[in-house]
Amino acid sequence: MNLPKYALSSSERMMTFEFTSEGTKGTIQKLVKYQETNLKDLYNLAFGDKNHETGEIDDKVISNNGDSEKVLATVVATLYAFTDKYPNVWIYATGSTKARTRLYRMGITKFLNEVKRDFEIYGELENDWDKFKIDIEYNGFLVRRK
Repeated sequence: MNLPKYALSSSERMMTFEFTSEGTKGTIQKLVKYQETNLKDLYNLAFGDKNHETGEIDDKVISNNGDSEKVLATVVATLYAFTDKYPNVWIYATGSTKARTRLYRMGITKFLNEVKRDFEIYGELENDWDKFKIDIEYNGFLVRRK
């Protein structure tokens, strides 16, 4: 994605990334975490605002900072960094709400040609997985670097 991105800082293992969103509501700290699951080589992508009291991700808050495309491009940049270090893993992502999952689907759709060059991408249906298609409401997404 040839879009502006925020500068990232990461943990040594590339499991946690942090950046600062700058927009109409000021500066907002964001976190992206890749979390191991109980399945081999499957990680969950967790993303949201950094809760300043706990230091953890708050994926329920609605920032509306006016920079969603730049934030999305930055999250995608973490996918590249993570899969550079761990090239054979699958990453699962879903929104904390149906509306957020829909926003992620719209972002994938907008840049689908670019995404498909570097990643395999599947959409989660009720009891199945489908190669990602435009205009289908998915429950989540599964990606792996080509």
